[in-house]
Parts: sequence; structure tokens; C-alpha cells
Amino acid sequence: MRISITDRCNLRCKYCMPKGTGHVKQREILSLEEIREIAACGAGLGIRHLKITGGEPLVRKDCCRLVEMLKAVPGIETVTMTTNGVLLEAYLKPLVKAGIDGINVSLDTLDQSLYQEITGQDRLGQVLQAIHQAVEQGIAVKVNAVAAEFGEGKQMPEGNATDAGEKEGDGAGTWDPKKKGSTARNWRELAGLARRLPVDVRFIEIMPVGYGKRFRPIDPERLLEEIRREHPGMQKDERIHGFGPAVYYRIPGYLGSIGVIRAVHGKFCGECNRVRLTAQGFLKGCLCYEDGTDLRAFLRDGAERPGQDWPCRRAEGTKGAEIQGRLKEAMKKAIWEKPAAHCFERLEGMTEQRGMNAIGG
Repeated sequence: MRISITDRCNLRCKYCMPKGTGHVKQREILSLEEIREIAACGAGLGIRHLKITGGEPLVRKDCCRLVEMLKAVPGIETVTMTTNGVLLEAYLKPLVKAGIDGINVSLDTLDQSLYQEITGQDRLGQVLQAIHQAVEQGIAVKVNAVAAEFGEGKQMPEGNATDAGEKEGDGAGTWDPKKKGSTARNWRELAGLARRLPVDVRFIEIMPVGYGKRFRPIDPERLLEEIRREHPGMQKDERIHGFGPAVYYRIPGYLGSIGVIRAVHGKFCGECNRVRLTAQGFLKGCLCYEDGTDLRAFLRDGAERPGQDWPCRRAEGTKGAEIQGRLKEAMKKAIWEKPAAHCFERLEGMTEQRGMNAIGG
């Protein structure tokens, strides 16, 4: 289960949360106790692995405390986090102490000017330093790079995610490694992190969600073809790197691995084992659709804010047991009703209108 703990972020990535993006009210955000209660119910239903996301989770000051709380939930085996890395170095020791099992760092380029264009800030040096420090701390690190064209003039017209390149003679249907602002041009530097460090560098096809619809996608399979040409000794990596859909490869002489996630062009819905909890307590089965279940409503039992005694004292009484029972049944129903497949190749069928920062990235 992916758990978003905030819709706020200290960067302004233009495919996720550009300048001017609004925020939800703080009272609508789940408390740590509410998140833990949902995680405990999830563990009772068989959920074993949790990933903390945002927004940027480290802008929430009690983030490390949450890691500690979730690690203590019976049945939960791993707690990991996805971060942009800007604040990571300052939080590394508290995260390690809390028991974090792994960290994913979102980093789309090693080109300083392009990084600033994408994120709106000049923080690349801080992020790279944090990655090195995390490796030194013994944390399992994955670097997530969105595969798309980010340069000026690269926005995509209205249409379907899989046919935009063919229609416009650009994007997913073409391959031009000379284009400034394209993952096609920047992949070598990103892959080089796996040569120098024992990290997994993953190229992830941009999801046509929220502002992500505006940018031309690049099929990571095209990146693999380019990598194979330069590294003919590359072999599929059969080791287990996690519990998700990424396919990994090893290059001779590299300390880490290269991974690809083809969410659109390599549809893997049949193997999808994810549910997402938004910062407002909405449990979603698929990014593509707005369908889901409002778990916050069960937890707060009609109250606007979380009660100070929930779940500590109230959970011990009849009322608390009743709320817990309803919460568990609601989660079970939401999981069983997880959609069979997304329809990103047919955007007219997509019903989710929120951005990734609001859903949880």
C-alpha cells in the first residue's frame, strides 16, 4: 500500500505540481494515528509492504515518527519512502533509527539547468549528496527517473498517451537522442549512477495523470534498446529488487542495476498489487479512475478533525471496535473492487482528474 502523508512539496516539478497548484486544508490530512490504524487494518487483510509518499513526505515534520509507528504494526514487513531528496540528508539518521527499509529518490536528470527547469529550483547538488550519504548509511536506494520530454515546446496535444507520438511525429513514436530536455539525451548520465554506486536506476514511463498529460512520453523500451547498443553484455537481472512491476538489468562492471517500468506501453495491470491511500484518507485501486473509498469518514465518525483520543482510548471501547470493524470491511471492499486495468491508452475513459501530488506519487 502506498501511503501519501501530504500533498505539499518543496519543489515545483512541472509534470506533477507546478507553481500555482493549490493545497488541501490541514484538517483534512490524516493524522499519524489514523494512518497507523489504516495500516493495521491493511495488515490484517494481508498487506505486508508500505511505501510513504507525498507530495514530498519529508516536509511533514513527524514523518520519521510515522516510520517508527508503521514498523511496529504487527504483520508489516517493510516500510520504504519516495522522496525528491532535497531534505533527505538531514533526515537520514532519524530515518535509519526509525527503521526505514529503503528509499526511492525521484531524479529525472543530472543536467543542472534541466533539473532547475523541471523542478523550479537549483537543488541537484543536495540531492546527489543525499544519495551518496544514503548509500554510505547502508540504505537500499532506488533512483526514479521519469521518461519524457521536458524541454520547452515539448508539451503534448490532447489525445491518447500511446498515440501522441505517431500523430505528431514526436514523443513515444520517435527517438531523437539529441533533443534537449529529453530522457533520450540524458539517460547515460542517469545510468552512470548505477555504474558508480550500488543503486537501482529506474526509467519510468510518464503517467498521463494531472499535469503529466501535458508532456510527451518516452517508452522506456526505447531506452533499453539504446543501452543494449552501447552495452551488448547487458543481461536481465533475476534478483528480487522489490515487490513492484520494474524489470531489471545488469551491465558488466556496474555496481547497481538498470530498471524500467512501462506503465502505459507495457501494460502490467494483471500483475498490479498496489492500492493507494491519499493524504486525505481516500483508498484508491487504480491511478486511472476516481473510484475509491473514503476511509477518513469511518475513522472520524462524522467529526471534522481527528479526535485526540482516537485510536488510543476510544478504540478500547465498543464504539472503537465498531469503527474498526467498519473500516476493515470498507478496505476489504475497496481492494476486491480494484479495477481490472487502466485505460491510459484511451484517455477519454479516464475519470481521475486530480494531480499526482493530491493522489500520492
